[in-house]
Order: sequence, then C-alpha cells, then structure tokens
Amino acid sequence: MSNPLPRNFLLVDTERFSDRDDVQQTYLRRMLYDVVDRTLQAAGVDRTLRLRADRGDSVMELIDPHVPLNVLLRTLLTEVPAQLRAINRLAASSAQLRLRVVLASGMVMIDEHEGWVGTDLNEACRLLDGEPLRAALRERTDDYALCVSPSVHSGIVRHNHPGIPAEEFHEVTVASKNGPLQAWLHGPLPTGAAAEPAAAPAPEAPRGPGRAGEGAESGGEGRPDPALIRFQGVNNGILAGHIDGNAVRADVVHGDIIFGDRR
Repeated sequence: MSNPLPRNFLLVDTERFSDRDDVQQTYLRRMLYDVVDRTLQAAGVDRTLRLRADRGDSVMELIDPHVPLNVLLRTLLTEVPAQLRAINRLAASSAQLRLRVVLASGMVMIDEHEGWVGTDLNEACRLLDGEPLRAALRERTDDYALCVSPSVHSGIVRHNHPGIPAEEFHEVTVASKNGPLQAWLHGPLPTGAAAEPAAAPAPEAPRGPGRAGEGAESGGEGRPDPALIRFQGVNNGILAGHIDGNAVRADVVHGDIIFGDRR
C-alpha cells in the first residue's frame, strides 16, 4: 500500500449505457474515451500526469495536483459540451452520448493490485451515482451535467475565477448509505433538488417521576440522569452516538465505491 497522495478526481459516466446493444455500447465507449482524452489534452494534462481506471460505461481519472484545478474545471465547462454537440448532432437517437461528470479532490492510496483506496474517492463516486446529478441530466437537453465536491467549490468555484461563474453553481445534498453528502451542481437545479435544511433540534426527553421542581433530565438531587446524557458529532471514531446507561451506542462510518450505470 502506498502513502496517501493528493489527487484530483475526474469521474465521467454514460447515461443509459446498459439500455443499448453491444454494437451501440462499443461506439459509446469509443466516443467516451475520445471526449475525455480531448478534454484533458485541451486542459494541458499530459498523459504522464494522469492515471485511468476503466469501468465499462464510466471512466475515472486520477490527475496530478500540479495541474491547475481552475484550468481543468474551466475546460470541463466549455470543451465537453462542445464535443457532445458535435458528436450528437450527427448520431442516431440510439447512439446519443449523454454524460454525468464529477470533479473532486482529496487523498488516495494505490495498493499492490493497482487498486485505488480512499474515502474522498468513495464520496466522489457517490456524487456521480447520486440522484441530483442523475435528475439534472434527465431534465436537460444539452446532454451534460456536472457537479463538484465541496473542496473544489471552496478552493476554486467560490472565488469566481475567469470562466467559472460562481453563481451558476448550486448546493445540493446527495443521499448515501453513510449519510448525506454535499455537492455543488452546475446549472439549473432539477425539480425538487436542493440542500437539506439544518436538522431540527432533538425533542425534549419525557419527564419521569420525581420531586416537584426537578428538571426533565434530573436523576435526583439536581443531578442529570446518565441514561439521558447525549452527545453529537465525531469522538474518537464514534459518529452521532449516545450514552445509554453505562453503554455507548453509536455507528462508525465505513464505505465502498459505488460506480456504474444505475438509474
């Protein structure tokens, strides 16, 4: 296992890939590779600065952090839509290429089997597979939907770099099995998609029997009842747990990569 390395993640997935026959899938894969290669070349990403993983209907690229992230994002916003228009205007309806794209950054390790391991990468894959990005592409006519991770938004988008209008990115919440993830979607929000509101405060515990004037969580003599002590957040690997008597009850988040053509 290697040491964790900083990398930018580019994830590109083909919509409705499994609905096509083998001949159509072969054509779409060739077009997908052409779009990704030409886009990275336009962004000045030399082949020595990228590492690719093939996922059939998807492509995943690890890109060296020395590649300017603002240049890469600006190219994704201009080059990919232009290429898709050129491809699809001459293609039959059964061969239309429509893409979901995620740009993220974080740490990743490469193991002895050339596999990629990292929570940041897992989360990027979940953004790609999430409903907000899928819904955005379903509702659009331009064959392309892109979102970025919070790290890309805070480091690049919000600073309004040339060619990257910050006002065109909108915060969304992506449901995942390990809890909600935040992302920033480029372009109009799909119907019903938006960031989740802040969680409402937990309801007050019911009052138990006790002497008049004792608090709702009193254990007598004005002391809090240990069975009702709660805490929130992360504490030594414990996420959003609570103390129940003398026992700590909590969940620890683990995850895996979800990557594929699921609608």
